[in-house]
Amino acid sequence: MPLPILYSFRRCPYAMRARSALIASAISVELREVVLRDKPAAMLSASPKGSVPVLILPNGKVLDESWDIMLWALRSQGAHPWLGENECHVADALPLLAENDSTFKRALDRYKYPERFAEHAQTFYRELGEEFLMRLETHLAVAPYLLGDTMSIADAALLPFIRQFAAVDPAWFASAPYPKLRDWLTSYIESKLLMRVMQKFPAWQAGDTPIIFVGV
Repeated sequence: MPLPILYSFRRCPYAMRARSALIASAISVELREVVLRDKPAAMLSASPKGSVPVLILPNGKVLDESWDIMLWALRSQGAHPWLGENECHVADALPLLAENDSTFKRALDRYKYPERFAEHAQTFYRELGEEFLMRLETHLAVAPYLLGDTMSIADAALLPFIRQFAAVDPAWFASAPYPKLRDWLTSYIESKLLMRVMQKFPAWQAGDTPIIFVGV
């Protein structure tokens, strides 16, 4: 059986969440690392919107939303722990996912690249993002992970974005009033999961020898 094909970009948080689920589900794929300024024609043909990740299944079906890739990967292995009992974690994760991928992501982009959004100071955008950080801190004050005592699909989906936010100004983040959030992020940064998620691969070009991203 041919492997699924994953178009990815190493540092993209959406692609990172997709790769996390593939690793957690022990699914191997043919990985095609994309140069965003020179997107391959094969990827654009499969998904004209032109953003990563894009997963092409052996039957030809295309999944081009990171959340859909996560669900496909985790569901392919039966009752995966990240999904929770009767997939309760999926429903509980959706409000956090919606806020992360909309208002928080907009604040993150502006905080990370303030020169592109000069109508406000960088601290303004950081404070917008902090509204979400405070919400997560409340969750993490109850348990070490967002939805309980173990990692779930919610943690895997959000951590790549919080990692980016923290990296904009590490000194500020180290002293910010979010101790539980820092512990949660530190555990992720030091994990074997992130080490595998961030494995480096050369940029893909048509005709290259396939690179297998091993999920097991």
